[in-house]
Amino acid sequence: MGENKYPLVAGPTSRSPEIEHGNVFDTLDHGADSELQRSLSTRHITMIALGSSIGMGLWLGSGTSLTNGGPAAIFIGYLLSGSMIWSVTHSIGEMAVMYPLPSAYVQWAGKFVCPSMAFALGWAYWISYWITIANELQGVVTVLSFWTDKVPVAVWITVFWVVIILINISTVNDFGEIEVVCSLIKFGWIFVVIFSMIVKSAGGAPTGDAIGFRYWNQTGGFTNGFKGFLSVMPTCIFAMSGSENCGLVAAETANPRKSVPKAVGSIWLRLSLFYVLGSLMITICVSPYDENLFGGSGTNASPFVIAYRNAGIPVLAHIMNAIIFLSVVSTGSISCYAGARTLMGLAQLGMAPKRFAKADKTGRPWYGIVPTLIIGGGLAYLNVNNSGAEVFTWFSNLTSLFTLFCWGSICLSHIRFRLAWKTQGRSVDELLWKSWTYPYATWWGLTWCIILLVVEFYLSVWPLGESSSTKTFFA
Repeated sequence: MGENKYPLVAGPTSRSPEIEHGNVFDTLDHGADSELQRSLSTRHITMIALGSSIGMGLWLGSGTSLTNGGPAAIFIGYLLSGSMIWSVTHSIGEMAVMYPLPSAYVQWAGKFVCPSMAFALGWAYWISYWITIANELQGVVTVLSFWTDKVPVAVWITVFWVVIILINISTVNDFGEIEVVCSLIKFGWIFVVIFSMIVKSAGGAPTGDAIGFRYWNQTGGFTNGFKGFLSVMPTCIFAMSGSENCGLVAAETANPRKSVPKAVGSIWLRLSLFYVLGSLMITICVSPYDENLFGGSGTNASPFVIAYRNAGIPVLAHIMNAIIFLSVVSTGSISCYAGARTLMGLAQLGMAPKRFAKADKTGRPWYGIVPTLIIGGGLAYLNVNNSGAEVFTWFSNLTSLFTLFCWGSICLSHIRFRLAWKTQGRSVDELLWKSWTYPYATWWGLTWCIILLVVEFYLSVWPLGESSSTKTFFA
């Protein structure tokens, strides 16, 4: 497995002379040992983490959730997911300040829990990253079909696969700046969405229809009862996946001790507000029984596009589609970035070939970037012979499973980290940054990850509106 360079491990016999008698600031900043360049700042951490979470899950997945669960189900689902993000990001913050490592949560799991968890988590999450790349490339096809369906699917996939490649071969600082710009555009548009939906619900749209909470009253909040609510949760988790990437970016931040706490304080709050308010507006403005949700395809079935079309504002529907397009390309490029760093961390733990730990002089880990792009892009061509919506559902369900596993491991690693710190006679006041939410939020996040993994299994065996079958179990 290679030499253990990280001496702090939970257990009564694992005391480390370096930790006990040395300078904590010198011995814990292991991110400096990698070949990555520390050129990113707080805004890069925040925007990359937020940007990777604003993608197809919010813009497209919300339509299926609205139909299956109803307005109250999707709203509560995002509230619950937001609370989980709150707990996970605080756990990340405390550990990332102490250990800003290339693959972050993978190396934390190996350090504080066990090597087998790090191995399983690292490889599973690398798989999830190239699945996400494939999913977002499939999303590009879905988005562009809103305007034209005359271009072959394979052509669109190839063109924007190249775009993602070009973004990832740029320097780390340029990559960060590109994602900052993309994220700012997405966040700015979310404010427009929230404001315009409020105006629409009050009767300010060209149609003049004051909706209020009509659709909540129409359904009683739920369309398929408790099981319908459960079916919404995987989509909510998938939509918020990627926020944990702030832990990965810490290894390439100039001053993680200052940048990470600032980022943690804003990521969960902004993300939760965007999703909670965005989902509330869409549940007010679109009926879960809208025929376009059932009969539409691609972004025609996006509740945001439907809301603007129903309001008689086609221009905003086109702008909305353009924002969805920007979101999927941005999320795909961030997934390549994260996948390459995950492979680097696995290599540093001796769980992948050593060459994956290498980076060039500008900090680009080519041995991780190339296979992540090749496999992710190649997988996207499955969409050539399959329904795009069906492929999207398969991929999003897989991603939500991996995300729950990752979030749960982060919370468990945080618990074990605190145990190791206490075992070595350290005071909580000696931590470089202390999460005020520990231990309650950490246990909250871990508990819900376990519960929702059980829910995913339950829905695979007994899917909503379908009979049990091998196909529905693996889909």
